[in-house]
Amino acid sequence: MSADDFRLGAVIITMGNRPAELNALIDSVLHQEGPAVELAVVGNGAPLPPLPEGVRRVELPENLGIPGGRNVGIELFGEDGQEVDAVLFLDDDGLLPGKDSARLLREAFTADPALGIVSFRIADPDTGVTQRRHVPRLRASDPLRSSRVTTFLGGASAVRSKVFTQAGQLPGEFFYAHEETDLAWRALDAGWSIDYRADVVLHHPTTSPARHASYFHNVARNRVWLARRNLPGLLVPLYLGTWLLLTLARRPSGDALKAWVGGFRAGWREPCGPRRPMRWRTVWRLTRLGRPPII
Repeated sequence: MSADDFRLGAVIITMGNRPAELNALIDSVLHQEGPAVELAVVGNGAPLPPLPEGVRRVELPENLGIPGGRNVGIELFGEDGQEVDAVLFLDDDGLLPGKDSARLLREAFTADPALGIVSFRIADPDTGVTQRRHVPRLRASDPLRSSRVTTFLGGASAVRSKVFTQAGQLPGEFFYAHEETDLAWRALDAGWSIDYRADVVLHHPTTSPARHASYFHNVARNRVWLARRNLPGLLVPLYLGTWLLLTLARRPSGDALKAWVGGFRAGWREPCGPRRPMRWRTVWRLTRLGRPPII
């Protein structure tokens, strides 16, 4: 398949509170070089504003969370996204500043048949700064260096449709936090690779993840679910123990720690979906890539 024959679709979920930013993002997608990128916009428990002709759309009666909303968007491209060869996930307050992003993605996927996921570089539109947390590797001091990685940024990424077929979609029960790592681990276990590409940029205002009211609860709960779903039994206490120590070392406020502890308990009490522990050779692969699954 040539790069121009590789079909891209983009999923944008919105709660309807950023109409200007949403329109600017859609415009940046529609003006990409090369073949048109198909667009699907999901109103996640909110009505949608007027959209350009040809944009697929759905208004959900309730907020399904980030992974749930994106899964609905995937399905707008047909079962498991098979009407397109890869699906972009874009935050509704983001913007593609370069017109070559789609071309770079098509070239990357066609050049490497084993490439399953591409994570973009997120940069502040005013300063150009990329936060360390937006570089999906432990050695994050140089955000301009592209590399193989073990996870990706959910709102600035592209996933090959075959990954969904083999590894499944995003875990809807997570609602928010760590859903990307869950899919990444399953994709890696299925034999796919993940790249962080510094030359594919999404502009996004600098924000704190703690702006979400449920942040500390979901982070703790979903880490437990991530381990329960994906890790060999021997690694579950190592992974969760590491993150318990890191959380305490960061000295969260009393309210934040209380929410975290509540989420950690919920992670053990509540169902997390099917358990499919990764193979030990995947554990070794993650380790060789610089992030063994205890960190």
